[in-house]
Amino acid sequence: MTGSTGLAARFSTLSPLASGGGNPHIASMPQERSDTPAEGRLPAAPLAVTRLVLTNFRSYASARLTVDCRPVVLTGPNGAGKTNLLEAVSLLAPGRGLRRAKLTEMDRRPSADADPVGAWALSATAETPAGPVQIGTGRDAGSESGERRLVRLDGAPAKSQAALAEHVNVVWLTPQMDRLFLEGSSARRRFLDRLVYGFDPGHAARLAGYEQAMRERAKLLRDGAGDASWLTALEIQMAERGTAIAAGRRHVVELLDRACAEGIGPFPQARMALTGLLEDALADQPALAVEDEFRAKLAGARRVDAESGVTTLGAHRSDFSVRHVKSGMPAAHCSTGEQKALLISILLAHARLQAGMRGATPLLLLDEVAAHLDAARRKALFAELLALGAQAWLTGTDEILFEGLEGQGQFFGVVDATISPR
Repeated sequence: MTGSTGLAARFSTLSPLASGGGNPHIASMPQERSDTPAEGRLPAAPLAVTRLVLTNFRSYASARLTVDCRPVVLTGPNGAGKTNLLEAVSLLAPGRGLRRAKLTEMDRRPSADADPVGAWALSATAETPAGPVQIGTGRDAGSESGERRLVRLDGAPAKSQAALAEHVNVVWLTPQMDRLFLEGSSARRRFLDRLVYGFDPGHAARLAGYEQAMRERAKLLRDGAGDASWLTALEIQMAERGTAIAAGRRHVVELLDRACAEGIGPFPQARMALTGLLEDALADQPALAVEDEFRAKLAGARRVDAESGVTTLGAHRSDFSVRHVKSGMPAAHCSTGEQKALLISILLAHARLQAGMRGATPLLLLDEVAAHLDAARRKALFAELLALGAQAWLTGTDEILFEGLEGQGQFFGVVDATISPR
């Protein structure tokens, strides 16, 4: 197994684009920590959820869980509420959580056909390298759509949920992601963007700004009432943010491609590639030139976009691919088991890079992952999590699958939305 320290050191060199490339809208990526020791084990500062309180969330009327920074193992029958707990943790990061559900769907219902009993809320204490932070989030039942999410950090309202990325980085692997390489590109972009958040928390705000500008431009074109100056202003925003988004993705894919090519224990070596209008242009042009070219293309596409009702080009059309090094096959052509192993390779490489370059691993949410690994890969996964000092939340129906974490993790049983320490 390649040492975490050496891996981060080899892949921490910044490309000119990652440093900004002349574009003031592109934030510099973090460089390798100069205090990383040579012995091989990273002294990663803790990033962990130590307190989680749920109210009217999914199957939980109320629940409170207190843990430390070690891995958390949740076992119990299907439908007991294990994944609901992982979903709650995933909502400590920007976005719609690991199920991508509507906020109203997360409200607790006493029975399948009953009305919700009230808007859900959750609070948590997160230990971060900068110190503990108190996070509160929930659905704003008083909003017009009922789909507005409120966020508070240390008791103060946050301007937007993008602020969560400044404190917590969460990545996950769920059974629903088994088809990640087979279906449309939007899920792959979301997966990649979550990885980018860990290197560049500002990526979340840029994505939100880009998508907002894109929606406003599409509405103006659809209504046929947009004046040229306002369309130009929106296209400038899209060009600035879209180019920065593409640069961030491109740099992280470069890091992960080289890290994944090393392989981690019995998990397969992987190569990653990113394609897209902006990413391809950034390969041989400075960022400001890419911005100007993208802005001109958006202006030229107004008629086509108005007629089609969609924005036909931009950062929202990018995609990334993964190839299994040993077989040479694209991930989409590999077996379901090897596709899952490739995703685990990517997540572990990402965690190693985070530990080496930022000094803290992300929170890892692994839903029903152990059940689909053979004994050798389970052992290697647990060993890597422990070596990294990562707080991983793992679920499964059979506690014996997690015997490799016995004495080194925290075990809880979950039955009918009731959590009990083992």
